Amino acid sequence: MKKILAFGASSSATSINKQLATYAAHQFANATVEVLDLNDYEMPIFSIDKETKTGIPQLAHDFLAKLGGADVIVISFAEHNGAYSTAFKNILDWTSRINGKTFQEKPTLLLATSPGPRGGASVLEMAKNRFPFQGADVKGAFSLPSFATNFDAEKGITNEALKAQLLEIIEAIE
Repeated sequence: MKKILAFGASSSATSINKQLATYAAHQFANATVEVLDLNDYEMPIFSIDKETKTGIPQLAHDFLAKLGGADVIVISFAEHNGAYSTAFKNILDWTSRINGKTFQEKPTLLLATSPGPRGGASVLEMAKNRFPFQGADVKGAFSLPSFATNFDAEKGITNEALKAQLLEIIEAIE
């Protein structure tokens, strides 16, 4: 049985990206799913001075261990001004100081959604280009536009064409 690790790359308590990542992770057959909350990994803002003075926080080691224990990683990105959320970027900065190949060659599904019609396209493109350098074996990427129109908390993705597109990516990963 595969272990799927999923999270929304956002610190919002009502993160639509956490909802999408959770939904997508549960579409894998014969899998157990663990959903992380980035708020459980809140650390000081990364700086080389802080690292020199106090070392790398234990939470960075804990997050890296979670990634290492997964068979597949599912991440859905919040887009803040066209880029990663600060909460996610800070975790990435700290964990990369332990292992530059942060994602440890794990099969990775990259997702993004937003309230608008572009569905986090800018941050998703950034992640697709960057994550292979940080050890992600990117197996697919999917953007869900207009979250409120295309997603229901109980039914998941309601647009059948978009749902089929995501399921096709997941089947190819399995």
